[in-house]
Amino acid sequence: MPNSPSPTGNDAVALTDRTDDRPVYVIGGGPGGLAVAASLRSRGVRAVVLEKSDRVGASWRGHYDRLHLHTTRRWSALPGLRMPRRFGRWVGRDDVVRYLEKYTEHHELEVVTGVEVTRIDRAPDGSGDWQLTATGGRVLRGRAVVVATGFNHTPRIPDWPGRDTFTGELLHAAAYRNPAPYADKDVLVVGIGNTGAEIAADLAEGGASRIRIAVRTVPHIVRRSTAGWPAQATGILVRRLPVRLVDRAGAVMCRIAVPDLAAQGLPRPDTGLYSRVRQGAIPVQDVGLIDAVRTGAVTPVATVASFDRDTVVLADGTRLTPDAVIAATGYDRALEPLLGHLDVLDGRGRPVAHGGRSPKGAPGLYFTGFTNPISGMLREMALDAERIAKRVARASR
Repeated sequence: MPNSPSPTGNDAVALTDRTDDRPVYVIGGGPGGLAVAASLRSRGVRAVVLEKSDRVGASWRGHYDRLHLHTTRRWSALPGLRMPRRFGRWVGRDDVVRYLEKYTEHHELEVVTGVEVTRIDRAPDGSGDWQLTATGGRVLRGRAVVVATGFNHTPRIPDWPGRDTFTGELLHAAAYRNPAPYADKDVLVVGIGNTGAEIAADLAEGGASRIRIAVRTVPHIVRRSTAGWPAQATGILVRRLPVRLVDRAGAVMCRIAVPDLAAQGLPRPDTGLYSRVRQGAIPVQDVGLIDAVRTGAVTPVATVASFDRDTVVLADGTRLTPDAVIAATGYDRALEPLLGHLDVLDGRGRPVAHGGRSPKGAPGLYFTGFTNPISGMLREMALDAERIAKRVARASR
C-alpha cells in the first residue's frame, strides 16, 4: 500500500477520489481508533481515521492534570509501539498524549481531523458497503466501519430536582482540571468511582477547606500496587475464574490491604468484588482516597437527593451548603444518533457486539473501547484492534 500524507479536514471531500475508494473508516482518533488503524495498515488494508477535533487524543488532552493510568506502562501500549521507559510505570496524562501523537507518526496513519460523522447507514445499492454522513455534507463510503468514539463520550449530570436553582458552582468532573480554583472552599464531590475518588484526593492535597464525597453505592477499593504487584495483573489473571472464587479471594485481599473505614462512613461493600465487575462496576484503585478518608480530609456522605438554592439535600435528609459541587457521575456513550436505527445497541445504549465480532445483521461494522474491563481498557483495546484487523483483512481477501 503506498504511503500518503495524513489529510486535514479540508481534504476529506477528496478521500473517495483516491485509488482505493473503499477504505475502512475508523471513527474516533483516540487510543482505540488509532490501534485499529495501525493493525489494519500492518495487514495492507487502508484505514482512514475520522476525528471530529483538530488533533488525535482529544479526550485525553482534556483530563484533569494529575491523572495517571491505573494500568502499567507495559500493558497500556498499543500494537506496534512500546511506551518509552522514561514515562514511568504509571503513565501521566501528558505522556499518554505524546504517545498517541508518536503512535500516529510512527505508523504513518491516515488521520482526517475536523470531520464529525453524524450517521452510519448501509450503502443503498445493496453492495454490503457502509455509507457515512459527515459534517459539511460529506458522504463517504467504506468496505467496513469501526466505531471508536469512546466509553467516556458525553458528560452526564443527573437531573436532580432543583438542580437549576443551585446558586453555587456545579460542574461535571470532565471540566475539572486541578484544585487551585477550590483552595479554601467547601466542595462536594458526587460519585465515588475512580474519577470522583481521585478528584477528592486531589482537592484534599490542594488546599480545599472541606471535602465531602457523596456515595450512592459503596465501592470496592483496591491498592493500585501491592508489594510491587499491580492490581491490573490480578485483573488479567482472574478474568476466566469462577465469580464466587474471585469474590472470596477479593474479600481476603481487601481485609489485608485496605483498612476498615466504616467508622469514617465508608464500610466494606456487601457484594463481591468480581460480582460487581460483572455488573459493570470496576474497583476504585487507591491513589490517595484511603488516607484522605482515614485522616478526615475527605468525609463520605449520603448520595444527593435534590438541590434547594444554596443547599444540597442528601438522601438521608442532611442539608449541605457547599461552595462547589463536582459531579463525577459518568458519561453517556451517545451512540443512538449515530446508529440507533441499525438495531445494534442494547437497552443501555452500548453495542451488542464488541471487538472482532460484528452485530448480527451488520457485517463489517465493529466497535472498540465500549467496555471498562478489570484487566485494563487500553490493553483490551489493543487486543480488540488485532481481532478487528484480522477479521477485516480476511473479509477483504
